[in-house]
Amino acid sequence: MTQTDLTAVSTLPALRPLPVAPLTEAAVLPDDFDPRDAAGDSVRPQGDSLRDIVDCHHLAATTEWLDNHPPHVIADELARMDAISAGMAFRLLDKDRALDVFEELEPIDQQQILTGLRDQSFRDLVEEMDPDDRARMLREAPAKVAKKVLAGLSAEERRMTAILLGYPEGSVGFYMTPEVIALPRNLPIAQALQMVRTEGGKAETVYTLPVVDAGRRLIGVVELRDLVLSSPDAMIADLVEAEPMRARATDSAEKAARLMQGANLINLPVVDSEDRLVGLLTIDDAVEVIEAADSEDVARQAGTTPWAGHYMAAGVFQLARYRALWLMLLLVAATLTVTVTDYFEPTLEQAAHLALFIPLLIGAGGNAGAQAATSCVRALAVGEVRVSDLFKVIWRECRVGLLLGAMLAVVGLVIGAVFVEAKIAVVVAITLVVICGWAATIGGTMPLLAKKLRIDPAVISAPMVTTLVDATGLIIYFMTAKLVLGI
Repeated sequence: MTQTDLTAVSTLPALRPLPVAPLTEAAVLPDDFDPRDAAGDSVRPQGDSLRDIVDCHHLAATTEWLDNHPPHVIADELARMDAISAGMAFRLLDKDRALDVFEELEPIDQQQILTGLRDQSFRDLVEEMDPDDRARMLREAPAKVAKKVLAGLSAEERRMTAILLGYPEGSVGFYMTPEVIALPRNLPIAQALQMVRTEGGKAETVYTLPVVDAGRRLIGVVELRDLVLSSPDAMIADLVEAEPMRARATDSAEKAARLMQGANLINLPVVDSEDRLVGLLTIDDAVEVIEAADSEDVARQAGTTPWAGHYMAAGVFQLARYRALWLMLLLVAATLTVTVTDYFEPTLEQAAHLALFIPLLIGAGGNAGAQAATSCVRALAVGEVRVSDLFKVIWRECRVGLLLGAMLAVVGLVIGAVFVEAKIAVVVAITLVVICGWAATIGGTMPLLAKKLRIDPAVISAPMVTTLVDATGLIIYFMTAKLVLGI
């Protein structure tokens, strides 16, 4: 991202714990803020993390730590801290690094930092942010705060931010940067380079330069490297890469980011419905989009609700709240297993040894189904599988499951022969083959069906597949036992 001077972030010479109000217009630190009043510089920090140093109120050590670590490391440490400590440490950053650190933070953590800044510092920091980062932060902020921030921006920054906020959340338009240098097609390279030098400071990136016609419709792109290495007398038209990859502003940001990942692009032109250039999706924002999408998928596959912010900063009750709903739903779903066991109780009474292998069988089936579901969700996310491949996936996963089941059946046959009679060992072996084939088929099919029904495939998570396979696996087990044992 473009690094611009942050002109008014105050760097006070001291730290002192201070109550932090909610993110409102009145959320400011007092002018007489001095951390040495609390503990003094004589207290030595006992740990190596920023949090340990700040907790000891040691100014010199805090400043030294901040000076010796890159912005992304500082941002990670701030995200781990409470609002008071994070705000105090942030205010010790020099003005040239404060913006770098701030833009590395997640929107929820940025709001935490803003609660500790005076009004002028607040406005200056937000003014210097890139429009796309500012828009994402304001989307998460309370409406009153967003209105206040927009009112304090310059006319041009307010215009660009308002444009981005007008796009749907999750769209390319919401994540793109509108600060782009667009080159006319009929322009000598010497003039194009001069244009980059003159306007480059206002753009977020200059590595990819879109080429447009008189109506600002996208014609192609030129890479800065090609521009610099070409003859100054040549024309832009001689270098332009016609028909470049592009994305509509209303397209899914995740799909556009995956496209960039697959095509090894550092920037992707974004156009409106009439192919007019409106911005660029940059590689750093694309990486953030993919990371957020993957984190959400992992959370849903694990049976929990995704949350924003740093894991280490989340409270115990907060984490429990995110997980409780899914656990309750899965607990209710697990009653199917109880119902099946109760139904086949007479079968268990006639062959009590069957009960010994229930955990083994439902565990194997659940694991096979979870593996297939996870693989299919990932393949959908990266575009390796489409909904139209449903029957191919069913046939593929069924064969994979049967093969895995056959491998496990050999082991199950040996285990069964050691602990029980041969007939029950055969029942266990046959069940392993069938249940693994069934579980893999279900695990691979459900995400595709969810996609077809416009449901997030990650919602059809591994725990849900496992719960379903547990119940149906018991039915397969007991039916196989009745057929083989004749009971």
